[in-house]
Amino acid sequence: MSMELDVPQQPHAGAMDWLLEVARGARLIVGGGLCAGALAVGLSYLVTPTFTSTTVLLPPAQASGGAQAALASLGALANLAGGGAARAPLDQYVALAMSTRVADRMIERFKLHEVYDETLRLDVRKQFWKNLRVGAGRRDGLITIEVDDHDPKRAADMAAGMVDEFRRVAAEIAVTEAQQRRVFFEDRVRETGQKLEAAQKALQDSGVSANSLKAEPRVAVEAYAKLRAELTNAQVRLQGLLATFAAQAPEVVQQRALVGELAGQLRQLESQAPKTEDGAYLSRYREFKYQEALFEQFSRQLELARIDEGREGGLVQVVDVAQVPEKKSRPGRAKIGMGVSVATGLFLLLWVMLRFQLRSRDVDGSIRAKLKAIWPAVWGRA
Repeated sequence: MSMELDVPQQPHAGAMDWLLEVARGARLIVGGGLCAGALAVGLSYLVTPTFTSTTVLLPPAQASGGAQAALASLGALANLAGGGAARAPLDQYVALAMSTRVADRMIERFKLHEVYDETLRLDVRKQFWKNLRVGAGRRDGLITIEVDDHDPKRAADMAAGMVDEFRRVAAEIAVTEAQQRRVFFEDRVRETGQKLEAAQKALQDSGVSANSLKAEPRVAVEAYAKLRAELTNAQVRLQGLLATFAAQAPEVVQQRALVGELAGQLRQLESQAPKTEDGAYLSRYREFKYQEALFEQFSRQLELARIDEGREGGLVQVVDVAQVPEKKSRPGRAKIGMGVSVATGLFLLLWVMLRFQLRSRDVDGSIRAKLKAIWPAVWGRA
């Protein structure tokens, strides 16, 4: 014989029960949310306002027609001179503006150690980057720089300073194609100039005899210089191919064979030079003419690169100059008030619903009694 206990079953709460409970707690939900929002707005007046100054830049254009003509005349040298590089993408300019070099120069220029009250350079950089935003427009191709600061005048000055430091650093590292060619040819002109001076000195030290003048070295020297220039061009072309293809690629193998053939012809031509004093003079004379021809060619390309770099307008052009902001950008008190009110209201709504759920399931009050005993138990009082 079994005994069965009759446990009273509580009916499940329906939608109307939930709606009624929410209606009962409406005053708490709405009133609590409004009070919290008003308190947040009041506290926002204690926060120091932040001002934002904005400047808009136009990156440099593509290389001009003069640059393309210069690269076409270089042949294989174009790859090493930066001719194969396309216009620097906008992301590269954004990364350049956010670089450590620019940040350090801005820190020194505006004494941001004192402004941000930081000792370590790393912490000052982090604070500076936190107050700096650099964006690139994909459609219009413009770069926007925004600087935040508590002082509106300093915010405008820092935004303008970002343009100056950005231009300076970009000019130093040669971002554009014209700048890359200028740097390349400056190095070539300097190296070739030194070799030309050495060849000229060696030619002068050799002396000019009557027999040397009768030898008419011009024809032999021109042939030698032309062959040597072709060999130099082929060697540079081989370096460019090795940077792109594997050593076993057909293009590399063919170019290496051409370099070997030209080198053999050059050795043969050098071996045919007489081993007399006049032969030494001819050797020095053709070396001097070769370096002179290279120096003239590199000098012309350097001038073209400088002209194209000047046409780019100093790397960037300022579309919108940084202005002293008249209104603060943060804190937005209306957004703060609305956000806190909504968040508090949702929290109170959740609390009302959980309270109703607990009451509907805890008829005898045992669960609530245990919940009340949790806190004293944590402190060892239960």
